[in-house]
Amino acid sequence: MRRREFIAGLGAVATALPVAARAQQRGRMRRIGVLTNLPIDDAQMQARNGAFLESLQKLGWTPRNVEIEYRWGAEFADRNREYAAELVALAPDVIVDMGGSPGLAALQRATRTVPIVFANIVDPVGQGFVEGLARPGGNITGFTIFEYGLSVKWLELLKEIVPGVLEVGVARDAATAIGNGQWGAIQSVAPSFGVELRPVDLHESSAIERTVSAFARGAKNGGLIVTGGTFAIVHRALITTVAARHRLPAVYPFRFFVTGGGLISYGPDLVEPHRRAAGYVDRILRGEKPADLPVQAPTKYELAINLKTARELGLEMPATVLVRADEVIE
Repeated sequence: MRRREFIAGLGAVATALPVAARAQQRGRMRRIGVLTNLPIDDAQMQARNGAFLESLQKLGWTPRNVEIEYRWGAEFADRNREYAAELVALAPDVIVDMGGSPGLAALQRATRTVPIVFANIVDPVGQGFVEGLARPGGNITGFTIFEYGLSVKWLELLKEIVPGVLEVGVARDAATAIGNGQWGAIQSVAPSFGVELRPVDLHESSAIERTVSAFARGAKNGGLIVTGGTFAIVHRALITTVAARHRLPAVYPFRFFVTGGGLISYGPDLVEPHRRAAGYVDRILRGEKPADLPVQAPTKYELAINLKTARELGLEMPATVLVRADEVIE
């Protein structure tokens, strides 16, 4: 969808803003571009965007002094390139990438001067987006969601809840550095857990059911790890449905997979970085440069369990796991 969006009624808070913020409103109108990988009606994107806008509001940025141009649902490479070019052509003061690595890569190709703040990137140094975490060095900075080492935790968790698992499918987007990085981290420790890994490559929505089903039918005491990436997030409902149909115990990277019916997840809160990203946008709009704003890591990781799904799979969740859970869905 190509239209300017903002929270309705946000301007009403202007009367409650401090004097400095009200004075700021009398200055020129500022412009923020936002690139997302999910459609406007996706519940997860609504939560992320809502947190971002709420934080902007608290910092004094309302429809009276800032306009936001969105490009929603840039899931595919050609759409990312198109939308990135459109946003840069609007000459925004800053662009926020809510679309993960594919969106950020397109923005990086489109401009080396417009400030960019990312909210959910894995390994920004390894992917070439910044020179370093402490000193990003260019026009890009932001917030990471996890390191590849977190992937090992998913395998540990799967073995803890299903000790007898022997073959583990790793659902990944093999066309991306993230997918391969997470696969490599899991592969490096698999022998110590006594499991054999099987790549379950996800790159076409039409092939998800066929690919996951083929692994499930052929696996001996199988389990599934779904790695973090744009493709899995966009198609999370189908992935969790197919895993449940084949009674595959599966570990997911984010909580919203579990609230959607998945078995268990361990990962960062994906809403919080978008709230924090508003702080960097505010600092850039006030004159600071992305090169001087360090890339920051997550401040919170959460373990979520869906006991209903566990019962349907005939699994009894270990007490050692339940006691660590941040959220248990009955």
